[in-house]
Amino acid sequence: QVQLVESGGGLVQPGGSLRLSCTASRSIVGPYELGWYRQQLGKTREFVASMSSPGLASPGPANYADSIKGRFAISLDTTKNTLYLQMNGLKPEDTAVYYCNVRDIWGGVDYWGQGTQVTVSS
Repeated sequence: QVQLVESGGGLVQPGGSLRLSCTASRSIVGPYELGWYRQQLGKTREFVASMSSPGLASPGPANYADSIKGRFAISLDTTKNTLYLQMNGLKPEDTAVYYCNVRDIWGGVDYWGQGTQVTVSS
């Protein structure tokens, strides 16, 4: 079991930046895929970014949705068990509830945080 707690959301003006954090209850170095998703009002949850945990035998590069490529960056601090999403150049269409995800590849289990609201508005 992994408990995930997100933080860092809020209200920001267009063009601004935010950094979301997702702190895990234990180490997430291992056979995991780590990611961020978002859900806009009235829409289904969509992929934002993902990366392989350093514990995977053959970690691949980070992946990003086309809509945020070049503006957002995913990273992991293994000393703090914390996954980050740095968001720059925010646009009103980035407004959503953002969720972090840890996928246990071997166990086939998905863990989700509770979500954090990001609102981009002037």
